[in-house]
Amino acid sequence: MNRIVERFRLLKKEKRKAFIPYITAGDPNIGRTYDAIKLFAEGGADIIEVGVPFSDPMADGPVIQRAMERALRSGTTLKDVLEVVRKFRLAYDIPVVIMGYYNPFFQYGLERFGKDAKDAGVDGVLTVDLPPEEAVPMKRALNKNGMVPVFLATPVTDRVRIKVIKKVAEGFIYFVSVTGVTGEREGLPEEIKEKIKHIRTAIGLPTVLGFGISGPEMIERFYDYVDGFVVGSALVKRWEKACLSEEGASEFRTFFIDMAKACHGE
Repeated sequence: MNRIVERFRLLKKEKRKAFIPYITAGDPNIGRTYDAIKLFAEGGADIIEVGVPFSDPMADGPVIQRAMERALRSGTTLKDVLEVVRKFRLAYDIPVVIMGYYNPFFQYGLERFGKDAKDAGVDGVLTVDLPPEEAVPMKRALNKNGMVPVFLATPVTDRVRIKVIKKVAEGFIYFVSVTGVTGEREGLPEEIKEKIKHIRTAIGLPTVLGFGISGPEMIERFYDYVDGFVVGSALVKRWEKACLSEEGASEFRTFFIDMAKACHGE
């Protein structure tokens, strides 16, 4: 069984929510990426999301854009991302999702990517800018190698689009809290609770909330409406400081642990 599917079944049985931390691979270098995902694994992550650096990250806000710029300056490629997952997989069994834009996957070759990602130990792929209507080749390459394609849904996803997503999505649905780019937010609109409920029911997959998750109090507000939380920009911002000083590293670890506890209802 795919590790992502297995993890959500376990979490449901334990009545816990998935904590899904995100890091941009190669920020500031690929060696530090391993340090980050090792910390994630040992600090309470249920699934780890690793971002593939890209030169035009149109769905990302300033924090992750800067992280991608640093990663590209360090020379990080998709092959490097797979290698760091391979190294991680030698010691840890936690599910890993690769998150990226379609162009690097396409340039790598979908069939080759599917095989190499499987060999590295990847469990799922979220292609940010791949419409579900055009996702069959990617889905085929992933399914052939035991991986699941993860898709986004938003507050404006209509019934027609939901039906299309349902045909291709597996593993879980990543619900984007607001229309716009990634980044920490002071608050999220209450009305998305009903939309999340509708999408969970209509698609029938675990649904996690991301984009703008900035602290434990936000997790508490939406705890009963989702199956997990993706924490991206809030971690990446602190990771930038963590790589510069011990004080920053301490703040990063404290924030990470607080978010893990909130997701696990502690």
